[in-house]
Amino acid sequence: MPPSVNRDARPGPPAGPSRRRVASTATLVLAASALVAVPAAAAESPSVPGPPGPHQVRFATFNTALERAEQGALAAELATPDSEQARNVAEIIQHARPDVLLVNEFDHDEEGEGARLFQDNYLSVGQNDAEGIDYPYVYTAPVNTGVPSGADLDGDGRAVTEPGTPGYAEDAFGYGAFPGQYGMVVYSMYPIVTERVRTFQTFRWADMPDALLPTDPATGAPYYSDEALEVLRLSSKSHWDIPVDTGRGRPIHLLASHPTPPAFDGPERRNVLRNHDEIRFWADYVTPRAGSYIYDDEGRRGGLPVGAPFVVAGDLNADPHDGDGHPGAIARLLEHPGITDPRPASQGGRGAAQRQGGANEGHAGDPGLDSADFTDEPGPGNLRVDYVLPSRTVPVRGSGVFWPTVDDSLFRLTGDYPFPSSDHRMVWVDLLRP
Repeated sequence: MPPSVNRDARPGPPAGPSRRRVASTATLVLAASALVAVPAAAAESPSVPGPPGPHQVRFATFNTALERAEQGALAAELATPDSEQARNVAEIIQHARPDVLLVNEFDHDEEGEGARLFQDNYLSVGQNDAEGIDYPYVYTAPVNTGVPSGADLDGDGRAVTEPGTPGYAEDAFGYGAFPGQYGMVVYSMYPIVTERVRTFQTFRWADMPDALLPTDPATGAPYYSDEALEVLRLSSKSHWDIPVDTGRGRPIHLLASHPTPPAFDGPERRNVLRNHDEIRFWADYVTPRAGSYIYDDEGRRGGLPVGAPFVVAGDLNADPHDGDGHPGAIARLLEHPGITDPRPASQGGRGAAQRQGGANEGHAGDPGLDSADFTDEPGPGNLRVDYVLPSRTVPVRGSGVFWPTVDDSLFRLTGDYPFPSSDHRMVWVDLLRP
């Protein structure tokens, strides 16, 4: 059942206040909102983008690393304005001021309390020299992380279904200590067409034609048992198709996901292969006829309608040149004939790679495109893993990665390890509304 929506809302920030309403399984939060000018102090920082031009909309993705180790802990922390990490995350958002923002690694709760509290106590409150920002539309829904599968997914010979028991997170549909850990939220200045939202949380991996299901390299036998394949879902979190009405006729479909990292597995490379197929899902979904096998959580079949404008966004955990991912994973999107790669970049990413050295010295990719600051030695180094990839039907007018250089006054928001906000950086793209 889709969340309720304010039918009288018009595209763009509403003129007056409205009451927040929250549904149980997927959440839409309505709030008072008004876009405000970027403060002069922030505008002096080269990492802060200017406002989008006329008839443009700014899409962004941000893995905020706001997940917590225990269920309910994030909402409890956000119930006060005292979380330093949440304040820094909110200030980044306030400086970049995206119109449509996908947040990864934000624990989901059924009532949407965490998403509402983050808006009320952090985003709406000006942080330091930044102005508060209010999003009238917020969407969140259940994810697979921490949901028990009832099957042995990690190959240790037992299926763990009791939270808190060793092995529980590994046998969940997506790695997580409790249902909803590492969840997703979408904040939007524009109405979400909730009756047309599609979610793909329960789509089975085995139902993808030519899926890269793992095998035991020693024997060639399937890694997963028949019982596991009968239930195993493709998405480690979820895949969402969220139409956003930007007021120009056709909605832009935000295709949101957060595939599993291509790591933390064994010689069978089950996470590497799952990451590949989670990314492939969107490539098939936006390709005419290629997505005919896809079904959503309501049983509706098929991919995106031909010609519909879209934006693929999220922490996709795949770099086109470096890291441990499958070499063809992100290439399915970056080389797709119907997709534009705006190549968002930053000077901060280039400086971090040079300053930190280690694995970065052997990278083939442009460090200016990096969006995550990972361990350098041992480790993969800094990588490009966060993406905002629009369809070619939506012209690009600007893009960037919010990664201040060390001499920037806002470097305090990103920093070096231990990070004051997240090990990921916000990626934004300005698009001409279709």
